[in-house]
Amino acid sequence: MSHSHTIFCILPPYMLEQIVENGTSAQSDLAAQTLATSQQIREKRQSMALTTNRVPSEDRVAAVAVKQRAVYTANSGTSLPGTLVRSEGSAPVSDVAVNEAYDGSGATFDLYDTIFGRNSIDGNGLKLISTVHYSKNYDNAFWDGEQMVYGDGDENLPASQRLFNRFTIALDVIGHELTHGVTQYEANLTYSNQPGALNEAISDIFGSLVKQYQRGQTADQADWIIGEGLFTSNVNGVGIRSMKAPGTAYDDPVLGKDPQPAHMDDYVNTSQDNGGVHINSGIVNHAFYLTAVEIGGFAWEKAGQIWYKALTEKLSSNSNFQDAADGTFETAGELFGTDSMEQNAVKNGWSQVGIMVTAVPGPTPEPPPEPTPGDGCLTALLRAIGLG
Repeated sequence: MSHSHTIFCILPPYMLEQIVENGTSAQSDLAAQTLATSQQIREKRQSMALTTNRVPSEDRVAAVAVKQRAVYTANSGTSLPGTLVRSEGSAPVSDVAVNEAYDGSGATFDLYDTIFGRNSIDGNGLKLISTVHYSKNYDNAFWDGEQMVYGDGDENLPASQRLFNRFTIALDVIGHELTHGVTQYEANLTYSNQPGALNEAISDIFGSLVKQYQRGQTADQADWIIGEGLFTSNVNGVGIRSMKAPGTAYDDPVLGKDPQPAHMDDYVNTSQDNGGVHINSGIVNHAFYLTAVEIGGFAWEKAGQIWYKALTEKLSSNSNFQDAADGTFETAGELFGTDSMEQNAVKNGWSQVGIMVTAVPGPTPEPPPEPTPGDGCLTALLRAIGLG
């Protein structure tokens, strides 16, 4: 499929807008600069045609998954990919951002390969390219349709005013952004309103699973925070989103309060942020969290399998929350059986955020038996003698 492609940034625009409004002059200038830079990148990318082809599952299975990573530095510029500083199999370098980008893309590759049998982001061995040290004081990270790009945060501000660390520091951010690539090659969800919020939620779900898998954590043990470690100690918050408790990730004088709803009753209708893609994703995130915790164990083993199969087989570009609920419910039945514990957990997860899944149709009634030869003659005879 051929289409123009948006830029998927980890920091929502409303957070940066709050900093512009509430921050010191230095913080405000930096946030405004980040917003402007992100917009320039979007405009540049939207003028380019990007071709993605859904790779048939049988071809993915046949391909041998081989990790191919390359990390570049933009040297505080904006030319991509930049200067190559580490390639697949080479030793760690002295630059921590390079090593984090290398390790994080590897951890994401490992989850998709080992757990879901997917050969890289496109399912066909796509090379994982990352660029670090993008621009100056760039407070964001993004997937641009072809590669990962990371800013360094507020490194040049005085320590007392720094809000963000380098963006390679959070493994769930790396997993989140690379998953935008997976979605791009699969359902290709339109990046606005409910399909866009679903796109964001899928990235949060698998970004969190990358971190959980790397740490060997069960659903109960995981923090379900997106952007853990991204904030400096100057910020009153634990991350940019909480899947466990949407709306509670941060409450800070400069960044404002986490606006995510956890239930459809609080769904935010807005024209900002592409129709609230980073805000309303909290509803879907919470449904997944509730499902995973009810199922128990490692979230990637069952809840993750349900969502991966739904993403690759059930969802399409205009799928909304109801479609996701019905698709994951149907998939849980296919994988674990109708009315199984897993399927009921999916149903319960969605119902607790205000979305009722479509009931599974009952078994098809058995057709009446075909008449055996001679039945027609016997019926005619009975009718003739007044008994039929």
